[in-house]
Amino acid sequence: MRPERSKKPSGAAGRTTQGHMARKRFGQNFLNDAGVIDDIVRAIHPLPGEQLVEIGPGLGALTNPVVARCQHLTVIELDRDLAARLRKRDELTVIESDVLKVDFRQLSEERQAKLRIIGNLPYNISSPILFHLLPIADRVVDQHFMLQKEVVERMVASPGGKDYGRLSVMLQWRYDMELVVEVPPESFTPPPKVDSAVVRMTPLAEPPTIDPNILEELVAVAFSQRRKILRNTLGKWLDDKLLSTDFDLQRRAEEVPVADYLQLARLAAQARQD
Repeated sequence: MRPERSKKPSGAAGRTTQGHMARKRFGQNFLNDAGVIDDIVRAIHPLPGEQLVEIGPGLGALTNPVVARCQHLTVIELDRDLAARLRKRDELTVIESDVLKVDFRQLSEERQAKLRIIGNLPYNISSPILFHLLPIADRVVDQHFMLQKEVVERMVASPGGKDYGRLSVMLQWRYDMELVVEVPPESFTPPPKVDSAVVRMTPLAEPPTIDPNILEELVAVAFSQRRKILRNTLGKWLDDKLLSTDFDLQRRAEEVPVADYLQLARLAAQARQD
């Protein structure tokens, strides 16, 4: 797995691990701490017969102990040299592709089962991947991802704190999430300059019925100017929609619970139909 980070660590390119040169453009930092690996695998708890999919298996730090427990694993790898290595293993099904081009719903239908998805979401495409997976949450058992720790903290944040924002709302309406493992830089070769963490994302069994596009639009407007009260941001959006509501606009965006945003999204959808 490759940790997400805000800056690429110096010296990432040119270092060789297990005969593979870490490639800077792919953000490759290889997990090598046995204790941390064991903690992550125990958090995932893979079992035989489950349809597990790993994003970015790299040199197999997690692939090996996970497939030893579940017996078969599908891996998605963009690096063609690593993909070639992985294809030599009968217990792996290798999809050599950009993860954003993978049709996970089709993959689930082919396996006739819901998926368990694990892996790393690199910094430069972490949000796109999370949103790529959002529409197929109904075909997912759970997701375990390693990310930059500060991103995980934003994902699981509660209203009222500085970490609570657009990402919090747009994921929490569909998933129950928790930080399950913290991973320090020294757990990798080469070490990144940031701390990492693993988040568990479990789709809600009975998710709210909303239009995700409307929710995304109103949340983006609400958090466009965090320091201002919502009357100065979301107020204009409501006026443009000709939407009358008792929604409290005297709050700042980070003070509003997810449930309140969902209710407003329902009202906006209803107003659009009228």
